[in-house]
Amino acid sequence: MTRVWLPDPPEAFGGLPDGIEADVWTGGDDLPDTADQVEFVVLPFGVQPEIIQKIGALPSLKTIQLLSAGADHVLQHIPGHITLCNARGAHTAATAELTVGLIIASLRKLPRFAVQQRDGHWKGSLSDPIAGKRVLIVGYGDIGAAVERRLAGWEVTVERVARHARDGVHAIAELPELLGRADVVVILVPVTAETTRLVDAAFLANMKDGALLVNAARGVIVDTGALLAELTAGRIRAALDVTDPEPLPDGHPLWQAPGLLLTPHVGGAVYQARHSAYGVVSAQLARLAAGEPLANIIGDVGY
Repeated sequence: MTRVWLPDPPEAFGGLPDGIEADVWTGGDDLPDTADQVEFVVLPFGVQPEIIQKIGALPSLKTIQLLSAGADHVLQHIPGHITLCNARGAHTAATAELTVGLIIASLRKLPRFAVQQRDGHWKGSLSDPIAGKRVLIVGYGDIGAAVERRLAGWEVTVERVARHARDGVHAIAELPELLGRADVVVILVPVTAETTRLVDAAFLANMKDGALLVNAARGVIVDTGALLAELTAGRIRAALDVTDPEPLPDGHPLWQAPGLLLTPHVGGAVYQARHSAYGVVSAQLARLAAGEPLANIIGDVGY
């Protein structure tokens, strides 16, 4: 029998396959009595770093399964001998929906009209159409492809960038040229040493005047100071679901930055998010019981 820890009773995961025994662990400092036996731990949302380190030291542990797609918040706390898996696919639809929503809301100035509604003002204004725009997706993985699917039929041109070039996808080294012709630049890369501060002053300077930057990845991908300089100058616009720092503290200049639409890291925050993530876990448990290779393993580069 393989011992696993789950954040909810097995019924929440559709039951357990034969050969799997489970304890419920919700992420606190008090660990189940089977701490010396557990081989597979599903890490609940919001577990503190010191607890992650404690879990990583368990003697029989082989695998930690995340409920999130991002792994940057736990990588530094996981020993190299432990396999780390993410919940790739669980939050794809929700994050892609918000990304497209940010594009539409920014281009069509929807926040302005929401404020006018609150204040009881009826005042029309012109805005940019979505049709005819060139959208550059930087980080063309699962979510990037989902964003493109949702933009299909909107009469936009999509260009794609990934770590390595492949058919229909540009290499990240081609960014300077691609940025200069993009009307909308969508950031969806994972956090790695190479992508941290990828969107720096040089990156932003290569964007065309009036372009829109959308970050639905992680805040540290963007150099906040460099972005603030461009927004203050009014040269580009931005829509951010993530920031650096995060949460954004009171009084931070991003709150009042011109041309910025800000949402509080809610890309995957839909009512069905936990159910979707648990579906990924259930499939992993089936693989574990069958002796099959696990899916969504996080490699050395962080994804």
